[in-house]
Amino acid sequence: MQKKLIALTIAGLASGTAAAQTNVTVYGVADVGYVYSAGDAGRNGLGVRIPGTNKFSGLAGGGVTAGNRLGFKGEEALGNGLKAVFTLEYALELDKNAGVGSTGGLNARQQFVGLQSQLGTVALGRQYAPGFDATANNDALEATDMSIQSNFSVYAGNTITPNSPSRYNNSISYTSANLSGLTLKAIYGFGENAVGGLNNTSTSDNGLLGLGVNYARGPLNLDAVYHSRQNVTVGYPNPAGLGKDINEWYLGGSWDFQFVKAYASYQALDNKNATTLGIDDNTLWTVGISVPVFKSGVIGLSYGKLSIDRKNAPDGASTGWGAMYTHSLSKRTAVYVAYTFIDNDRNSIAIQTQAANGGAGIGAVGESNYTLGTGIRHSF
Repeated sequence: MQKKLIALTIAGLASGTAAAQTNVTVYGVADVGYVYSAGDAGRNGLGVRIPGTNKFSGLAGGGVTAGNRLGFKGEEALGNGLKAVFTLEYALELDKNAGVGSTGGLNARQQFVGLQSQLGTVALGRQYAPGFDATANNDALEATDMSIQSNFSVYAGNTITPNSPSRYNNSISYTSANLSGLTLKAIYGFGENAVGGLNNTSTSDNGLLGLGVNYARGPLNLDAVYHSRQNVTVGYPNPAGLGKDINEWYLGGSWDFQFVKAYASYQALDNKNATTLGIDDNTLWTVGISVPVFKSGVIGLSYGKLSIDRKNAPDGASTGWGAMYTHSLSKRTAVYVAYTFIDNDRNSIAIQTQAANGGAGIGAVGESNYTLGTGIRHSF
């Protein structure tokens, strides 16, 4: 009896101590879907079409409509309106042994610590740049791995994208408080690169700058974003034409009419380097709508075009459209079905949907491809 009382006392003291410290929330997404994707095999060096079709059929364990994750976030009141905040969020592959607890180690989506007050939040670590949230805000296909904007922007090498290139390592950020719907964000990721294995680590070469403005009030959402990769270098001594910036900008918005929600975005990339490192100047625009149906369903439709502007080669383009139906079974659980079609011209790049990333080569230059995905998503 005495041992039980001692144990209960210790548990109570521990609970009291934890309550007085950081308030921690565990959250995550579990999304697994079946994906079928197919595309023509492409062309050889002479431009002759290769017979056959490249296909993928299988599970997308990283998520079709949302990236799978396990996260921890918390805050501690420090007094006088000041808080300490943190987020630790890690990617998961639910169809295999990958993610937290696997031999492959952690794959951080974001991990940072900071201070928050009435004036805003300052944080340090691996964080979302403004382009991540902006592209997600203004996409009728919800910035999923079936989304036109998501696929076109990431394959073109843009950092204004709802994908990993819009997560900055070694970064310090400031996010303002919400001022009647207006929020400002600035972030800088230090380069910290030891070029060529030499002891000349630089905080300016390959630095990442991001600036963003968001206005969200009532039915209206507007985003303006600027990203810059500064003094881009790859190797030592620097190859000719490198060491210059890659700059991007984005404008996007949406308006909710209740019976239908309309979306539009336009973005551009300017690579100032003579050698483009596979990242060509480009522009990308998308339009879309989402329509609530029945009591718990939403249909999203999106169309977009990526235009490639090359310095010393023919220009190219890719077009695509997608549709997605999501049906909520509860506040946390939904089932979905989505379809995406992509057409790459002969001078474009090999774009396919990320949902079929197990089927490398489905997207080919000068060919079209499509992807069908269906599955279930649970958020907690």
